[in-house]
Amino acid sequence: MNIYITGASSGIGEFVAYEYSKMGATIALCARRKEKLEIIEKKCVSLGAKVYTYSIDVTDLSSVKESIDDFLSKVNSIDLVFANAGLGSLDFIEKGNPSSMNQVIETNVIGVQNTVVPFVPKMIEQYSGQIAIVGSVASYVAWPGSGAYAASKFAVRALSESLRRSLPKQIQVTLICPGFVKSEMTEEVQFKPFLIDTEKAAKKIVAAITKKKRVFIFPWQWNLVILFKKIIYLTLGNAFQKKHDRFRNKQS
Repeated sequence: MNIYITGASSGIGEFVAYEYSKMGATIALCARRKEKLEIIEKKCVSLGAKVYTYSIDVTDLSSVKESIDDFLSKVNSIDLVFANAGLGSLDFIEKGNPSSMNQVIETNVIGVQNTVVPFVPKMIEQYSGQIAIVGSVASYVAWPGSGAYAASKFAVRALSESLRRSLPKQIQVTLICPGFVKSEMTEEVQFKPFLIDTEKAAKKIVAAITKKKRVFIFPWQWNLVILFKKIIYLTLGNAFQKKHDRFRNKQS
């Protein structure tokens, strides 16, 4: 099995790589942090994988395409593209500066397209393969204060649906929508309902990919949250609005 993984230097990407390493896969580990990749490469090899590492930024199409071309020159087919690299941060719209929001959109949307689309010609040629895109429950529930992140995941969900309808049926597309997974990205988040361990999350993700699920939302509690999201919007929206009211009252 030949697999290309982005965001492989920590969190979901790292532990999914470990799961496939146990299966003896040939893996391309991609991330910005070269030092972290080297450490993870050693563990993957010890678990049974053959590994190639690429220090890239997914927003840089040129370097991503170069890594893809290099990996495809070393393997005779591509079985799975795991588009996982992502960025999460609060909007801080009260500062009037959308720079961090723009960075989230660029990484989470443009980065996914840069990762997935260059593999499409090869998958069509071999008439097989699977694309797994890591979205988020935020694509269903837009948290107040995280509009850019939610927007990026809405876009990713739309992209996965379009890919599924655009590609031959022999090429599977799976959208992974996790809630809060223990990782570097969620360390600073104060409110993390239904938090799940990274290794456990990786096992669930690999199982969903193996079953060729179209959409996988987990943990299961988030399916209920999505069902009752109107109540959540009302509660959290009111909380954010009251914060502005309190600030204005202090000023007057």
